[in-house]
Amino acid sequence: MNQLTIKDSFSLEGKTLHSGEVRKATFRPAPADFGIRFKRMDLEGQPEIPALAEKVVDTTRGTVIGSGDVRVSTIEHAMAALYASQVDNCLIEINGAEMPILDGSALPYIENLERVGLEELEKEKDYYIIKSKTKYKDEETGSSIIIYPDDGFSVEVMVEYNSPVLPNQFAILDNLADFHKKVASARTFVFVREIESLLQHGLIKGGDLDNAIVIYDQPVSQEHIDAICDLVNVPHVQLKEMGYINPKPLKWDNEPARHKLMDLIGDLALVGRPLKGRVVAIRPGHTVNNGFARMLRKEVKHTEVQAPVYNPNEAPLIDINGIRGMLPHRYPFLLIDKVIEIDRKHCVAIKNVTVNEPFFQGHFPQEPVMPGVLQIEAMAQAAGVMVLNNLDEPEKYSTYFLKIDNVKFRQKVVPGNTLILSVSLMTEIRRGCAVVKGYAFVGEKIVCEAEFMAQIIKNK
Repeated sequence: MNQLTIKDSFSLEGKTLHSGEVRKATFRPAPADFGIRFKRMDLEGQPEIPALAEKVVDTTRGTVIGSGDVRVSTIEHAMAALYASQVDNCLIEINGAEMPILDGSALPYIENLERVGLEELEKEKDYYIIKSKTKYKDEETGSSIIIYPDDGFSVEVMVEYNSPVLPNQFAILDNLADFHKKVASARTFVFVREIESLLQHGLIKGGDLDNAIVIYDQPVSQEHIDAICDLVNVPHVQLKEMGYINPKPLKWDNEPARHKLMDLIGDLALVGRPLKGRVVAIRPGHTVNNGFARMLRKEVKHTEVQAPVYNPNEAPLIDINGIRGMLPHRYPFLLIDKVIEIDRKHCVAIKNVTVNEPFFQGHFPQEPVMPGVLQIEAMAQAAGVMVLNNLDEPEKYSTYFLKIDNVKFRQKVVPGNTLILSVSLMTEIRRGCAVVKGYAFVGEKIVCEAEFMAQIIKNK
């Protein structure tokens, strides 16, 4: 799947949750590998802040990113909508330090993203694949997040409050395609007992019953309620029964848990790459979310290229007989055993390296090492299968090296290793010439990489 951006620009305007000021955010298309960035239009030089986990500077009642003195806060709803829509690249222009809260959910963003549509870019989407269980725990709060290997992206959230109105709840999103109907319209929420303290700290000045669920779960004197109403400039109200005091009913019984799930997706979007894994979060919040995202972000930055997932129990897409039907190579120079992934631009092949390989007799008798040139040849054969697989009569064609560039050998390949060969086209095939980038892995480690050009010629 290729990277995506939005087809056209759109703007949303409204008051912000914490400052209470009216702000306008404009979403614009962006090129491949641009990522998500916020641009402060109201400041000199119009500085940009990339939406990445290491840029988070505050997690008090929202996610705030910053660079130097420049800040943009309450970005989580917009980030969740972009991530759920699989948008990889977008520039968000904002004329202030906080995103508008709108109705307290991600629905306005999702509706506008669907209205303008998405555009596919000429660059493959770069997933970060979770290959082992990874856990992060906030020792201070006891909150924890675990991510497990999975074929796609999914989230489970469990929330726990010491409240007779909001008991323990959980929410599950098994497929991002269901985000619009199952999560997007879940609103942010606050307890009446928290409001005065939040206001005293300069927060939720723009909060009201139209953009937040307000929960009354502990007795408060009428005098105190009147004081809170005066602070937020609303008419006095009488709260006689515990419960949700909004005029609009809850969209779901577990709407708070669904909103926490939305916030978690928005915060995980700051990893900077789409994930393949199942996330399980217990009592998530922006602080633990960002700690977890930072941990994954470090892994992403230190992982130059991920090895393809190889399950030896799965049947190959092309077995050795199929490979022999495409490539003219035979013993002792047929250097791939099976193909496990293939499309028009990408191929993953497997080479099982055994001590019986003929080249080990002389390279080297006392310390058998697979020659680097043969590792590159194995990549080229995988590329040959990728290209010839798209032809009607592949057996009538051969591929020949034209040049090899940027070769690096990083680790020895020895008997007993399984080489995972990943090749992809760097450009479209022109005039029968294919330019290919290839990596060879043993386990998760890159052992060899190279760029090469090959020509496809019909046999005489």
